[in-house]
Amino acid sequence: MAHDITDRKFSILFDWFDHTGDGRLTRADFDQMAQVFAAVAPEDDQENRTALREAFTGWWDVLRDAGAADPEERVSRQAFIDAMRTAVTRPENFERLIMNIVNALMRALDTDGSGTLSADEYVRMYDALGISPETSASAFRRLDRNGSGSIDHDEFRAAIGEFYLSADPDAPGNWLLGSPLSADVTG
Repeated sequence: MAHDITDRKFSILFDWFDHTGDGRLTRADFDQMAQVFAAVAPEDDQENRTALREAFTGWWDVLRDAGAADPEERVSRQAFIDAMRTAVTRPENFERLIMNIVNALMRALDTDGSGTLSADEYVRMYDALGISPETSASAFRRLDRNGSGSIDHDEFRAAIGEFYLSADPDAPGNWLLGSPLSADVTG
């Protein structure tokens, strides 16, 4: 069951990254995702824009170095899922790549320095990233663990950690991109 839920979440992530819909990820898909995330940061926020681009480039490098890319530098769904489990989620890679994306997003979006994201900021961010407002509004309610009406940095980091690492289908972070049980995992 643990691999099943994790595989489903990584399959959802694969689909999110596969901009061309061709069933293969390339460096160009990661570059495009980096641009989408960087565009969430204000135009004059070069520090966070650069951090986001570097994290996505590093993510591609980890996939490639883990052997997920074929000779044509394409990554299949199953190779992506396998490399996510064995390489990207390794603590040193996870913190350097995934959590650096989270940290840069929080810094970029927290323009008032409050250390939190309101429901509107959160939904707007995910809408810009291509996630429906219905999905992100539902996720926000799950992620606001203390019921404060906002998500602080620690809550956001915990949610991202759950999405990538937790096999518990009810963990709030597992709902970031929709129900982890609704993805059709195909090979």
